[in-house]
Amino acid sequence: MSIRRRVILITDGDEYAKRAVEHVASKIGGRCISMSQGNPSVLMGPEIVSLIKQTPNDPVLVMFDDSGLVGEGAGEKALKFVAQSKEVEVLGVIAVASKTRDAEWTKVDVCIDRDGELTPYGVDKHGIPELEMGRLNGDTVYCLDELDVPIVVGVGDIGKMARHDHYERGAPITKKAVELILERSGFYDIKDRP
Repeated sequence: MSIRRRVILITDGDEYAKRAVEHVASKIGGRCISMSQGNPSVLMGPEIVSLIKQTPNDPVLVMFDDSGLVGEGAGEKALKFVAQSKEVEVLGVIAVASKTRDAEWTKVDVCIDRDGELTPYGVDKHGIPELEMGRLNGDTVYCLDELDVPIVVGVGDIGKMARHDHYERGAPITKKAVELILERSGFYDIKDRP
């Protein structure tokens, strides 16, 4: 029986996000599927699952991006495929805010603002809390409400947020979001068992 890789799905895939996610993966001892980067995503769901299965250890951080396309774009199609695959275990999703033309949004369990504070309010792409609770606007988030995932953590634009999340600063907001998902999922408890 093959081991199901434990993954965190991230709804951003531009170059800034790639650098931030790669940095965080290296710091937590996980893996980043760098080939999942793209604005918009270029890999299909089955290709991404195949790459996830080849990783030597967990957690695996995977990026998806629709590049602001209307409706369900390539990034969301790939994300849905991976999230519903029986070959991986999704620990959670990092939903990334953006200024979308068509105001796609999703429910979130919690957000992390650009100062690293947890908030029940949504955040904008700059990581500044908004007025609505539990809701985040983004361009690759429309399908998240359809998925059965344990937790959705909202953040501003990964690797940016007025340099608050820049990879040269250690991408602290992205790192905190990943660590929150790992903590809530019991990842560390399972990993530390003899």
